[in-house]
Amino acid sequence: MGDQSMELVQGTLEMLVLKTLALMPLHGYGLALRIEQISDGAFKVNPGSLLPALARMERAGHVKGEWGETENSRRAKFYAITEKGRKALRTEKAAWNRQIAAINKILEA
Repeated sequence: MGDQSMELVQGTLEMLVLKTLALMPLHGYGLALRIEQISDGAFKVNPGSLLPALARMERAGHVKGEWGETENSRRAKFYAITEKGRKALRTEKAAWNRQIAAINKILEA
């Protein structure tokens, strides 16, 4: 996608967070970096959006946060996906795929 980063479409941040946490537990900063890496820099996650999203997801039972220590000995909250979060991810992914298919039909019409 070149050097241009894109704004995340509303509602996709939580899906991307769940997918990323399905790969491994991470702290907030590591999570933002990983999403940026996986998307080849297309998505830059704003901490002002990520932290409230993680709090919402924790309240919903989709992620579980636990305090720990980072690689450089700093205290941070590490998040892991829960079984409820895995189910939500499957549901969101299916809905996203339906939307993509519908958009593609319109664009190819």
